[in-house]
Amino acid sequence: MRIALVVTLLAGLLAAPAAAAGPLRYVALGDSSAAGPGIPAQIDATCLRSDHDWPHLLAARLGAALTDVTCSGATTADLTGRQAGVVAPQFTALRRDTGLVTLAIGANDIALGSAFVTCASPDGPSCEEQYGTVFPARIAATATKIAGALAEIHRRSPAARVVVTGYLTYWRPGGCYPADPYTAADADFIQATFDRLMAMLAEQSRRHGASYVDIRGPSAGHGLCAEPAVRWLEGAVPASPAYPYHPNAAGMAAAAGIIGARLGSPSGTRG
Repeated sequence: MRIALVVTLLAGLLAAPAAAAGPLRYVALGDSSAAGPGIPAQIDATCLRSDHDWPHLLAARLGAALTDVTCSGATTADLTGRQAGVVAPQFTALRRDTGLVTLAIGANDIALGSAFVTCASPDGPSCEEQYGTVFPARIAATATKIAGALAEIHRRSPAARVVVTGYLTYWRPGGCYPADPYTAADADFIQATFDRLMAMLAEQSRRHGASYVDIRGPSAGHGLCAEPAVRWLEGAVPASPAYPYHPNAAGMAAAAGIIGARLGSPSGTRG
């Protein structure tokens, strides 16, 4: 009788459907390159975050449950500290059951935005004269911060697939002065600085258990000098809703497609 009861119970357990794993838990970390300032609709006035930023579009593609804490102006310090004293540390969104983490950060750590301000005058000192030794040193210093950030992500979310992204291509070689206010030399210098920063991000990803997704290469024909219809970034005077020198809605959609294709993960897939 007891044997028959055990057999019956085992049969019931084996026949029972497996518990649903639920959607992939996805946390998006990073700065304005992922948050989408100016792109409708803005859902966070402090962080200038859009509901059409690439994390939202990627989550929809993956069927993932998204926690998007990207925030315009963020640096690696804001991953663990309160940004502007009011925005919660981004790492508080990480959980042990998080299955995917994306990280898009670094440009604000080296204060790359300062070049956009001080290099816009063709009559002043060149960008290279102002920053030729500054930015390489800052990138080298930021490498340690990226390494530490990746280690902490792994610690907080040990089962997560961690993906680091770079930045879209801004200028083609030689820029497009005077349509864009940066001379050929200055445009080339700023773009080369972006490229150096992204090379560092790729290297730190390789060293610290993360995947790096290059969105720079695929966006090469869609930078500031492209026609508005095919542009993924906006310049000094945006032709579509977005902040100057930031991705537009088309750029966000393209980035989501590039990252999603690299992940190759259908809804619910982890790792």
